Amino acid sequence: MSMVDELAQQIATRTGIPQAQAAQAAHAAVEFLDGRLPAPIGGNLKRMVEGGGAGGAGGLGDVAGKLGGLFGN
Repeated sequence: MSMVDELAQQIATRTGIPQAQAAQAAHAAVEFLDGRLPAPIGGNLKRMVEGGGAGGAGGLGDVAGKLGGLFGN
């Protein structure tokens, strides 16, 4: 299961909306963030959370590390 699918499942569970609507909301949120986060995360987030990122979970680890760097960690 991709991260965006997990996000959709959480949205559906927490809000009570149907899974199909939750999936649309999850994709919209990821696209919104992907277009607004600074490089190198922005422009790559969608590909990574939808399971198409190079290296799978390793790619996500790289993104997490870079996000930490953005916030001084």
